[in-house]
Amino acid sequence: MESYSNGAKFDCLLFDMDDTLYPLSLGINLACRQNIIDYMLNKLQIEESLVPKMCLDLYRNMELQWPLLGYDFDCDEFHSCVHGALPYEKLKPDPVLRNLLLSLPQRKIIFTNSDEAHAVTALKKMGLEGCFEGIICFETLNTPSPDSPTSDKRILCKPSLESMEAVVEIAKLDPKKTVFFDDSPRNIASGKAAGFHTVIVGSSALVPGADVALESIHNIREALPELWEAAGDHIDAAVDLQSAVVAETTVLA
Repeated sequence: MESYSNGAKFDCLLFDMDDTLYPLSLGINLACRQNIIDYMLNKLQIEESLVPKMCLDLYRNMELQWPLLGYDFDCDEFHSCVHGALPYEKLKPDPVLRNLLLSLPQRKIIFTNSDEAHAVTALKKMGLEGCFEGIICFETLNTPSPDSPTSDKRILCKPSLESMEAVVEIAKLDPKKTVFFDDSPRNIASGKAAGFHTVIVGSSALVPGADVALESIHNIREALPELWEAAGDHIDAAVDLQSAVVAETTVLA
């Protein structure tokens, strides 16, 4: 585990959720991938032989979307199919992580590509309700705008730099005073490009763009003790995210 000790002061902690707040080994990610394949086969009626390459293409370009590939794609239906049948019973309350999060004086925000329903369900299963100021999720970044052309169907999500910049604007962050935690090397690289201090989670080795490597989110106090030392710099005035997303999505407590 690499440690970060440049003495910087931080006032916001930005957390990915899936495979960051809980380990990859639980198998939620694997189940999610299988549900995506089932959706492609059963809902979109994609030829089975084309599915592996299409999955790879979509992984390489997360902003590539079904309508641009010629498919009638409904985001709500997709999320319902992909997340609705996940083995949520594998997620257990994590009192250790809850206590760690509640002891941190900084603002804490979830930044996930998933939809609202999945994010809220997962946090509840882990017993982490009330630990975060808000959730920035799929709906936050992809709310239809009257100013957007109807032909512009591009999906905004990690790892695009634009999604990072959108989060800065939505949550009114100072990137130089924000620590970004994620399990994806690609997201970490984009986060660094946006100016965040970055922590790769689930790895004992640094990846390009990462300042810190954590094998587990539970190692946060060991690797980043200055987060607690900076308690006096905590900003009490929380930013209201309700203008960006539905109130019950954003504000957990």
